[in-house]
Amino acid sequence: MRIVCVPDSFKGSASAAQAAAALAAGARQVYPGAEIVELPFADGGEGTLDALLAVWGRPAETVEVVDAIGRPRTARFGRSADGTTAILEAAEGNGLPHVADAGLQPLRADTYGVGLIARHLLEEGVEEILLCIGGSASTDGGLGLLAALGAHIRYDDAPSGAEPGFGGGRLNAVRSIDVTGLHPAARRVRWRIAVDVDNPLTGERGAAAVFGPQKGATGADVEVLDAGLAHLADVVAAQAGADADALRSAAGFGAAGGMPLALVPLLDAETLPGSQLVAEAVGLDAALAGADLVLTGEGALDTQSLGGKVVDAVRTRAPRGAAVVVIAGTVKLTAAQVRGAGLTAAFSIAPGAAALQDLLAAAPELIEDAAANACALLAR
Repeated sequence: MRIVCVPDSFKGSASAAQAAAALAAGARQVYPGAEIVELPFADGGEGTLDALLAVWGRPAETVEVVDAIGRPRTARFGRSADGTTAILEAAEGNGLPHVADAGLQPLRADTYGVGLIARHLLEEGVEEILLCIGGSASTDGGLGLLAALGAHIRYDDAPSGAEPGFGGGRLNAVRSIDVTGLHPAARRVRWRIAVDVDNPLTGERGAAAVFGPQKGATGADVEVLDAGLAHLADVVAAQAGADADALRSAAGFGAAGGMPLALVPLLDAETLPGSQLVAEAVGLDAALAGADLVLTGEGALDTQSLGGKVVDAVRTRAPRGAAVVVIAGTVKLTAAQVRGAGLTAAFSIAPGAAALQDLLAAAPELIEDAAANACALLAR
């Protein structure tokens, strides 16, 4: 019997590594002699750094940078055992939680801190950067990141009352981007950007309109940010010899405040679904090969789980004939939806009526117990 445990984190209660260990412990209760593989997973958003470090067996490293509004902070990153591949969670340099104490500042927040982490990695000689861009506080089109890597941003007269830095409130004043001063390795390294949305850069489904309010943007702020991103696309297109309309409408360019806009045309970065990036990095296909049973899971199983998230990556890669069971904090799909998605079954960790805080506090134990119950049914 070969069992592969490949869950996402259960946000606020169990990391992906803890969830994988709990699933494995539950499976061992029923199949003590089975070959059981633990493979913490993520979809490219927050938690991806910890998931990859767990698989690589590597500790997190740190570097001193700044947050999205320019205050000093210590950021975490990771590297593969051979030092050639780095994992960078952008939220370590521009994350919403790190600026919540100062009040959200959507026109000021930028990606300069993300660029400082990347610059450190370039100086350390990495050959590939896996950039995970969820959870951002900024909407600057990646301009701050470029500046931290050595690009010189030329402005027209700054708007009256503009905040310092490279935030989205100043994008309309950008006249040109001089990339001659970029770090020498910035265009030699391979950039792969994990995105988990298909939103374009601008418009009704763009970065500002859809995600700006989550970052504190008012209706007026959204208009400023959207116009600024549209203008920045013109500037970037002129610099890179690209089509500005194509940049504004490209799927996924609205992720993380438009961060792909600066990286794809100017640094030859590639975007791909986060779950695909992580699957390649951790060797998911090889781990699933020959599996009889696959246990996966996340905090909430719903329709979004089937569109590029961890459960989706697992169900589409599991070998034919393998049972695929989801263990989740809550299950919001019907039994018919679960079967229609190609899953064998889905179980909630809640043993009955319970307060959310109680479930969060006992999540590893509850995950183990639910996995044991699921395995017992399959073993009949």
